[in-house]
Amino acid sequence: MTNLTEIEAPPLARRTILNVTALALAAAVAILLVAVLPAEFHRDPTGLGKATGIAALWAPEETVVTATQSGQPAQRSYSTPFRSDTLDIDLGDSDRQDGREAVEYKVRVTKGSTFLYTWQVVRIADPQEFYTEFHGHTVVAGRSMTVANYRKATGASDNGVLTAPFDGVHGWYFQNQSAGPVKVRLRLSGFYTLIPDGLPGNEAGLHASPVR
Repeated sequence: MTNLTEIEAPPLARRTILNVTALALAAAVAILLVAVLPAEFHRDPTGLGKATGIAALWAPEETVVTATQSGQPAQRSYSTPFRSDTLDIDLGDSDRQDGREAVEYKVRVTKGSTFLYTWQVVRIADPQEFYTEFHGHTVVAGRSMTVANYRKATGASDNGVLTAPFDGVHGWYFQNQSAGPVKVRLRLSGFYTLIPDGLPGNEAGLHASPVR
């Protein structure tokens, strides 16, 4: 019968333990840089994630939303090209009562089309002495008309955007209520067409200049 004698293995040297630990840490860092970061966090500091194809495994978590605003698509395409125009409107003082202290100016916009606007009054002492109505209406032959009132206020400036609720002309009634003449500087950008002189929306025959 053979007697088995237990042999106690000598302890690892301190240098060996440090070397093994260093190798394990190096391997963990390599896996982190080459595999984990590219695949899980879309980070590829070494470039090896892309070279090996591991980076292609990354994909962000997706949350799908309905791309609509107020029942309308958030993205739209238009048959009318994008344009920008500027217009200076001179208005007389309110004391003269000759009709030159007020004017209407609109542009033609199809339903669902959008334009941005900004206007300001120069040479006016009191902004509360300037009155505006921002509105739109249909232009049809007959006795019926659809009208939308967007804003009625006093003040020397306004900035905003409009998405037309119907085909028609949309714009402003400007009225100077101050004792001196003023100038309104209007800028438009978006999807609309200018109205020729004398037609509904531009009865005053104002001429806007395109922004180049």
